[in-house]
Amino acid sequence: MVNEKLMKIAADNIRILAASMVEKANSGHPGGAMGGADFVNTLYSKYLVCDPDDPTWFARDRFFLDPGHMSPMLYSVLFLTGKYTLEDIQSFRTWGSITPGHPELDVKHGVENTSGPLGQGHVMAVGCAIAERFMVARFGETIAHKTYAFISDGGVQEGISQEAARIAGNLGLSNLIMFYDSNTIQLSTECDAVSNEDTAAKYRAWNWNVIEVDGTNANEMAQALEAAQAEAERPTLILGHTVMGRGCVTEDGASFEGKCSTHGNPIGKSGASFEKTIANLGGDPENPWVVFPEVAELYAQRAAELREVVAKRRAEHDAWAKANPEAAKELQDYIDGKVAQVDYAAIEQKPNNATRASSAAVLKVLAQNVKNMIVSSADLANSDKTDAFLKEAGAFARHDFKGAFLHAGVSELAMTSIINGMALHGGVIAACGTFFVFSDYMKPAVRLSALMELPVKFIWTHDAFRVGEDGPTHEPVEQEAQIRLMEELKNHSGRNSMLVLRPADGPETSVAWKMAMENTKTPTALILSRQNINDLPAASGNRYQEALGAERGGYVVVKDENPDVVLVGNGSEVATLVAAAAIVKEKGVKAQIVSVPSIGLFLEQDTEYRNEVIPANLPAFGLTAGLPSTLRRVVPTGEIFGLDHFGASASYKVLDEKFGFTAENIAEKILKFVN
Repeated sequence: MVNEKLMKIAADNIRILAASMVEKANSGHPGGAMGGADFVNTLYSKYLVCDPDDPTWFARDRFFLDPGHMSPMLYSVLFLTGKYTLEDIQSFRTWGSITPGHPELDVKHGVENTSGPLGQGHVMAVGCAIAERFMVARFGETIAHKTYAFISDGGVQEGISQEAARIAGNLGLSNLIMFYDSNTIQLSTECDAVSNEDTAAKYRAWNWNVIEVDGTNANEMAQALEAAQAEAERPTLILGHTVMGRGCVTEDGASFEGKCSTHGNPIGKSGASFEKTIANLGGDPENPWVVFPEVAELYAQRAAELREVVAKRRAEHDAWAKANPEAAKELQDYIDGKVAQVDYAAIEQKPNNATRASSAAVLKVLAQNVKNMIVSSADLANSDKTDAFLKEAGAFARHDFKGAFLHAGVSELAMTSIINGMALHGGVIAACGTFFVFSDYMKPAVRLSALMELPVKFIWTHDAFRVGEDGPTHEPVEQEAQIRLMEELKNHSGRNSMLVLRPADGPETSVAWKMAMENTKTPTALILSRQNINDLPAASGNRYQEALGAERGGYVVVKDENPDVVLVGNGSEVATLVAAAAIVKEKGVKAQIVSVPSIGLFLEQDTEYRNEVIPANLPAFGLTAGLPSTLRRVVPTGEIFGLDHFGASASYKVLDEKFGFTAENIAEKILKFVN
């Protein structure tokens, strides 16, 4: 049991601070934050385990916020724990502030995930919980912890919630505890205008432990949290019936709770009175930026308790490390993100292979050598060839995390958010695969991967119209151009927000994987072919060594001392350019052939190198199986031949002929361009 009167005072303190933050910023979402304050106060003041002096402690409990618009609630409770200063919360939503309108990843200040697009935050928690089980299966209980998530009515409505709940329930993630803030109000309507589903029954059907509580009653929530912590078979959903804008009153003192207007407006603009609301909650309207003495004492006591808990946990871990020095070193290497040493040059690549198959050869070696890597696929492992990893590492099963492969099922968006959550947990390297055309399903979470600067790996196969008989629904055309926009977009660290690689043959695929695994700063995309591709020529006789030129984004594959034209492409099209160059050479036209697997990385090279690869004084001809604009940044003034329409259903060789991607047709276009 908890002191319900004290807990109400503390939750009211959070409500006052949250409402004041929004009022001062003159924008934001106070109502939900005020309604959810009772739960976060109960969680943070009594149950969540973290180190008050080291926010990065690996064995800490994690809290993932899904409704990012409820950031005032999170910032306020973290202020009470000492993670933020008064100045920090007073500068909410202003330039240069560390308290943005929607939370952004900031572990130092207690923010475990970027949230805002509804649905993704709690799914990252699923990934975090999987990563925790994976690590515990290898290193034991001294690093075990709980993962808490907070979801709202809007997040439950997002389709991704269904995908994630199925996966979590199927795996039996008993370390995952999620609070559903059910206040029945959303931004423009009451929830019953859009849904009459039985959410509790839905989660029970997915094999979750569901506990319904009064979300304003601290004792009920405390009992639910204790039951959830004791649950050993299933993830837990605590369905809390809360009140939007709890404590809000009008100028005449009438209740203004449960109103849509407080969802997205400052209290003073919603129809309620800010001053009367603050007073109703026990605060001073003239100075609402106060921590009540008993609340300060509550959180100080919790900090003291946590120091004792953490000291004991750290001592247990130190004893384990002393008894298991090799495992302890391995664990620390994983936590530090140390890049595993792999001999990529020694990986045997079959000649003239599809690059998805070349990727499989690498994945097999990674499964054998990178023991903290987790790979997932959206029910396509045998087609995107991630099954090479699966066969070596084994798959996760219910309550069994000794494997390292997640069968995500047909859930591309949830799969992506889950691997983001794995990366946020730390200690693991996360990758996932599906067909490139289905990157359309993944883009919202891919964008958050880039925004959070997570070093996840995307394995996208069936890269172009050459998917063939499956037809235009499965044939990417505009997808590469869309993904390469992430190479143009800078992240908060000033880097290209993603490394995008479309390798041209087997050896270049090995190099692309090397680059992906060594990239610890951003996400990496590998875009791979379904059909076989002829290996590129190697003047030195060592194709892998020459393919290392890809580490600069682009490089010369075939060099001529006095070329008449430079031919530029990536992926499947480079081999076509090689074949076309042989034809035009017979016509007296000499070509320099360039592979640019990463346009963004190539454009970061110095001018001298870029001019050596694609000389500015030569006409440049680009070839891409996607939109012509895909290559425009590296062929700014030359001609680019690409596809400006959807594909069709036929064999890839027929499509090459019909769409003009034969060596003979490209040779004709090169000659016409040069002449």
